[in-house]
Amino acid sequence: MGAIEEIYADLDADVSEEEFREAVEAKVEQMGGLADEETAAMLIAHDLDGGEVETIADIEPGLEEVKFLGKVTGVGELRTFERDGEDDDPEGHVLNLDVADESGAVRVALWDDDAVAAVEEIAAGDVFRIKGRPKDGYNGVEVSADRLEPDEEADIDVDIGGRVTADSLSMGQSDVNVRGVVLDTDSIRTFDRDDGTEGRVSNLTLGDETGRVRVTLWDERADAAEELAAGESVEVVDGYVRERDGSLELHVGSQSEIHELDEAVEFVPDASDIADIEIGQTVDIAGVVRSADPKRTFDRDDGSEGQVRNVRVQDTTDDIRVALWGEKADLDLGPGDEVFCADVEIQDGWQDDLEASAGWRSTVAVVDGAEPDRGSESAGLDQFGNGAATGGSSGDASSDGTADTDTEADKDDTTDDPETFTGTVVQPGDPVILDSGEETVRVETDTDVHLGQEVTVRGHRDGDTFRADDVF
Repeated sequence: MGAIEEIYADLDADVSEEEFREAVEAKVEQMGGLADEETAAMLIAHDLDGGEVETIADIEPGLEEVKFLGKVTGVGELRTFERDGEDDDPEGHVLNLDVADESGAVRVALWDDDAVAAVEEIAAGDVFRIKGRPKDGYNGVEVSADRLEPDEEADIDVDIGGRVTADSLSMGQSDVNVRGVVLDTDSIRTFDRDDGTEGRVSNLTLGDETGRVRVTLWDERADAAEELAAGESVEVVDGYVRERDGSLELHVGSQSEIHELDEAVEFVPDASDIADIEIGQTVDIAGVVRSADPKRTFDRDDGSEGQVRNVRVQDTTDDIRVALWGEKADLDLGPGDEVFCADVEIQDGWQDDLEASAGWRSTVAVVDGAEPDRGSESAGLDQFGNGAATGGSSGDASSDGTADTDTEADKDDTTDDPETFTGTVVQPGDPVILDSGEETVRVETDTDVHLGQEVTVRGHRDGDTFRADDVF
């Protein structure tokens, strides 16, 4: 086999060998004897192989043509449309394929006869070498295919369809079903498409026993964000996975559905210890709301009105102020609520204290038992308190080995339901004195507090003294 034949055999281009030889001869003549046939053949092959990309993640709209290897993860419905000004064949056809490799996913459009044939010939799991023209689409980069060649020997590690969990989602998946509990919802937003039509989009956050995922709902599916409430369990059917700002999102389009479930889905938060977080991080935290400030409004630079509300959240390691911006300032949160705050940005706060900023991409949800179990025997609200009841209960051993017993007054008090009181520390020490602005109380507690700190105590009153079981 000669040099030209060998170069042509390795060429991945839609040209005949005769056309290739003609191009080589033209290149030799063009270069005026500066290149022999082998060199000219290599130059022609390089030009014809232009557009080859290593992975789907390398595909960009600015490329004139791309060639890549991918696995079909989903096959859309064949759609028919009317062309403008086409007398011979005014009816056109298009079929969309979801194609992925280990690096990402892309939508591939097949047209007319190719689209009609693909309905019967192509299925999820098939692997193809694809040649086409990339462009910007509604859901990211799309490729208008010129040619697909099956490759039965290639192995691409991408899962296809089926029910998955939040932590098992991977880039490129489509036709996936995910069950979860609604943690948070956003309002519907509108935008203008390049073709002049108006689009609609909204978001919600789902959680399950493995983690959480942000869900993006498009156009007619966007209404679900306003129809569903936090705490409801739902299933997303035939969703597809995309990446945004380094995180995976589950998208719900016209071919997807979202259904309410009768059975509840459990959500298990995975949060960082507040004591370990540092400025500049974006983290998940969980704990009990220790105090909540009133909502404040302010004027933005563009003249619009914004709003913010600060709450202080405490876990077993420390506490932090959380700034709730925009619609999150309207959340019904108060002392004692157990909350999960996801994707909050840790910033410099007042008096060099750290502050967690919960913006539009954050999730703030009231969740029973919000903090993950770190080996404590206690559960629920009790695991967040720093304080303990003063004195032992009946049957507790004292330091001298004798059993302490409650007084009759103690027994009478503990039969009542506990109450909470929130105020500012106006005197630390023994006793602690709190002032709420309307009432001043003396608090018996072993918890260390400092002057000016706002705390919430839970326990029982004995005259003008509040015996605190929990301080947060």
